[in-house]
Amino acid sequence: MDEKFNMSMRKYLKQVGVTSQQAIEALVRDRGLERGDLKLRTVVTVEGQDFEHVVDGKIDLG
Repeated sequence: MDEKFNMSMRKYLKQVGVTSQQAIEALVRDRGLERGDLKLRTVVTVEGQDFEHVVDGKIDLG
């Protein structure tokens, strides 16, 4: 893989991470969630390709 690809990939993943964190924080704040776990699923697809990558996880609200 070349440097241009790596830089573009990092930029995309940073955007996904930052915007996802902002959206989850807004959900927690707007719904007054304070306890328990949030179960999350992230699905990445590539337009025009037969590709799907799924990541399941949880966030402990404390």
